[in-house]
Amino acid sequence: MTDTRLTFKEMCARFDVTPRTLRYYEYIELLAPEREGRARFYGPREIARMTLILRGRRFGFSLEELRQWLLIYQQQGTRPQLEAWIGLADRQLAELARQRDELDVTIADLEALRETAVKELGES
Repeated sequence: MTDTRLTFKEMCARFDVTPRTLRYYEYIELLAPEREGRARFYGPREIARMTLILRGRRFGFSLEELRQWLLIYQQQGTRPQLEAWIGLADRQLAELARQRDELDVTIADLEALRETAVKELGES
């Protein structure tokens, strides 16, 4: 990574998050920007963490799960973090598959009800 540092405003813009979200991620210790007076600066580590956080949220992980996962790297290193990631990913993949199955059933039900309504309109 480069020695790029982003300001608070630049970080919000780059990741399309609100200032409130960014402050919250700092509050729950997902991010720890450098501080110079009242200004905050986000270096490569924080930028990488934010990328992982947002990707994890998209996959459906809770902020606490992500916080714990990031802590594993700090405390134990890469291998334990990757092992933990595999477990988290397996669990989430199973949950997403379950949700997809529920959606398939719901879509089929809605299509059937719609078809019934179309037939009723055709008979009137």
